Amino acid sequence: QVQLVESGGGLVQAGGSLRLSCAASGRTLAMHSTGWFRQAPGKEREFVACTTWNGAITSYADSVKGRFNISRDYAKNTVDLQLNSLKPEDTAAYYCAKSRLYGDQCYRAIGDYDYWGQGTQVTVSS
Repeated sequence: QVQLVESGGGLVQAGGSLRLSCAASGRTLAMHSTGWFRQAPGKEREFVACTTWNGAITSYADSVKGRFNISRDYAKNTVDLQLNSLKPEDTAAYYCAKSRLYGDQCYRAIGDYDYWGQGTQVTVSS
């Protein structure tokens, strides 16, 4: 069993930054890929970013490429998402998830993940 807990969300003005963190307990995330997704009210959950088990491969949604950065902190057993140049359309609940399979690939589909956190809210004001 893996428990994932996101933190770091909040209210920020457009152009500002936040750093989200995904902490794992129960089992380490080290051998799996980790993804970040988001869901705005009335919209489907969408892919934001992912990283392989060793951080060698990362992938981003086009809408966040160049503004967001995903990274691993092995000492803390966390996967962090740095959000820069935030826009009002980035407002959503952000979720991290652990891949079903061994993490040598970066997965973008919701179905490729089996454990999810409860989410952390990011609100960007204009």
